[in-house]
Amino acid sequence: MMGVMASEETRTVKPTTARGSTTPPERGPLVSAPRAWAVRLVVVGIVLSALNLRPAITSLGALLEEVRDGLGMSGSMAGLLTSVPPLCFAVFGVMAPRLARRFGAGAVVCAGMVAITTGLLVRPYTGSTAGFLAASALTLMGIAVSNVLMPVIVKRWFPDRVGSMTGLYSMALALGTAAAAAVTVPVTEALGGSWQSGLAVWAGLAAAAVLPWIPLVRDRAPAATEPRAVRSVHTRVQGAGPVRQVHARVEPPALRITRSRTAWALAVFFGLQATAAYITMGWMAQIFRDAGVPAGTAGLLLAVTMVMGVPLAFVIPRVATRLPHQGPIVIALGVCGLAGYAGLYLAPAGGAWAWAVLLGVSNCAFPLALTMVGMRARTGAGVAQLSAFAQSTGYLISIPGPLLVGVLYQHSGGWGLPIALMIGLMVPQMAVGVLAGRDRTVEDEAAR
Repeated sequence: MMGVMASEETRTVKPTTARGSTTPPERGPLVSAPRAWAVRLVVVGIVLSALNLRPAITSLGALLEEVRDGLGMSGSMAGLLTSVPPLCFAVFGVMAPRLARRFGAGAVVCAGMVAITTGLLVRPYTGSTAGFLAASALTLMGIAVSNVLMPVIVKRWFPDRVGSMTGLYSMALALGTAAAAAVTVPVTEALGGSWQSGLAVWAGLAAAAVLPWIPLVRDRAPAATEPRAVRSVHTRVQGAGPVRQVHARVEPPALRITRSRTAWALAVFFGLQATAAYITMGWMAQIFRDAGVPAGTAGLLLAVTMVMGVPLAFVIPRVATRLPHQGPIVIALGVCGLAGYAGLYLAPAGGAWAWAVLLGVSNCAFPLALTMVGMRARTGAGVAQLSAFAQSTGYLISIPGPLLVGVLYQHSGGWGLPIALMIGLMVPQMAVGVLAGRDRTVEDEAAR
């Protein structure tokens, strides 16, 4: 009888840590005592992955006219093509937390980089619009899961440096975006003028991003969930003997994210800033080209817009984490966007460099949104759920924007109506951004 009692108690009492504490580790097995090489590898992996999250889109924007001519696309079909990224981000991004729980975040991001590499290598040579769209979807699937899991990985490996690591990740993302916009046209010309080669060359950078994640594939610690809570209970085993303290694992209540107003505000803010970003990446070079700017210069202007995010994407998250309310940053970025769009409407070629800079500043709403995802939740599980909800819902919201721009452009024969649409969307972006920037957490709101 005593043997049964002892055996039962042994199964229910949580093992102690190396120091004798019964407090559960904050992270998984690999992360609870990370080696220096593992931390450095994660940093390299984050940077290389971030470099690959936008070249598939901005390289296409720089060569959109050549791709349209080569595949026989209409303006509406080109608009559909520029709407594919947010559609894929919405559909595939929501799967990321579940995949990370099952396989580990490192394995999922590694698979995402493989998908990006394969899609970039295949899509220019499919020979049809349908094949091009399918290969693009494969690439964007890899980008989508990585988009969602990057804030989770940052929160898990660097919980005390969320602002600086988010800034590093955002800076690398902006650098990759700008590089693809700037050098795709010159590289295409150097490769004999083949737009297929100009697009496929970016598969090499994606292949390099696979390597740092390979040693982390076996890290199956649940990156997208917090450890279960440990509750101390006093109980008598079999009703006999002294009262003993037993530690039992208790599942935390599920976070009902849709009950949080902040989660909805952040999702809408994310969606509207994504709308502006994908319209800019997909169409801005064409706006300048239609205004008489040479193709190479138009690509450089798009690169200027993207490269503005390199320094600002590092600075803005650090500033945001020091403010109790991120609303003032939202307003400042929105005002720059309004000024840039107004310039595109009134004098697209005359002040092209100024408009490119202003729109580049405005596009830094993306790293701000990522930072607010990390700030609006207390736990790793909350960050994962909020990241998936805000990004998936936000990208769904952003789908019609680039498509509508293509339709308006084709039917109006100019850029007046599309630019007016961009101006109109900036106002609600500022409003919901102020709401999302309030100092509160989704866990508290969902509980209420």
